[in-house]
Amino acid sequence: MLYMYVRSLTGSNPDRNTGWFHLVPALIVYQVLVKFFMLSPTEKLRIYEDGGGNYRTLRKYISILVIMSGILYVILSFVAVKNYRKRISGLYSNTEKISLKWVYYLITAIGLILIAVILKNDVLIFSLVVMFILSAAYFGITHIGILNDQRFNKAENRENIINKAVSSVSKYENTFAGEETLQAIYLQLTIKMEEEKLFRDPELNLNYVAKILEVHPNLLSQTINFIENKNFYDYINRQRIEEFKRIVVLPENAKFTILSLAFESGFNSKTSFNRNFKKYMGCSPREFLKNKNINVE
Repeated sequence: MLYMYVRSLTGSNPDRNTGWFHLVPALIVYQVLVKFFMLSPTEKLRIYEDGGGNYRTLRKYISILVIMSGILYVILSFVAVKNYRKRISGLYSNTEKISLKWVYYLITAIGLILIAVILKNDVLIFSLVVMFILSAAYFGITHIGILNDQRFNKAENRENIINKAVSSVSKYENTFAGEETLQAIYLQLTIKMEEEKLFRDPELNLNYVAKILEVHPNLLSQTINFIENKNFYDYINRQRIEEFKRIVVLPENAKFTILSLAFESGFNSKTSFNRNFKKYMGCSPREFLKNKNINVE
């Protein structure tokens, strides 16, 4: 169920005609145990006290299958979130609110429950299950599925928007447009970035920029990947870093803090700014300014 939930969040829902396949192992086991379920409470208790009785071998196999299933779906869930985060990096310039990082906590919790099952510690198992259910409820209610972009139709569900965007780009990602076409689009993109400084918009996304340039989002994504060897996220944040470096040395900006100048450059959080700055410059913003003998708070 967690795996199906993750697939739903990441917009990669399995086909309705084949999704039921994941329930087959559990249905088979319940089918085998129908006879046991039909026993009276007294007979069931006697079997438990006897360590499983005739069901001892079946119980052993079920335990092995539970462990194998747990390991498999924990891995599949991690892979699904990883692939999702990779895809949104090609669509959005700020991914902090839609990266689904919190889902990693839920998957890890399932992994811990699995370990408790292997250890056969009932107190630990049920304690972890209770904590997992409370955490899943909290994150499921409070999480933000997508950046709140006012350009989109407000009546449309925001999670559907990102899922459609991901599907749209993924659908055509293997179609190469040709170097001449990509060079022409890149020239348009560069002019727009220099003249209008689109990167200053903290909620800038691939679809919006493609709309301005009047090209398909896939072509814009190909252009950035082919010429810059970067995804959309890295390309825009590099532009923001360069803008910060430009404005931080201006005398009139000495009265502003580092964070305010970072926001002016298009970043929407201190964490995002520091992480990206260190990624591209190899040092923290303060170390950079210290080397340049620039005093900014």
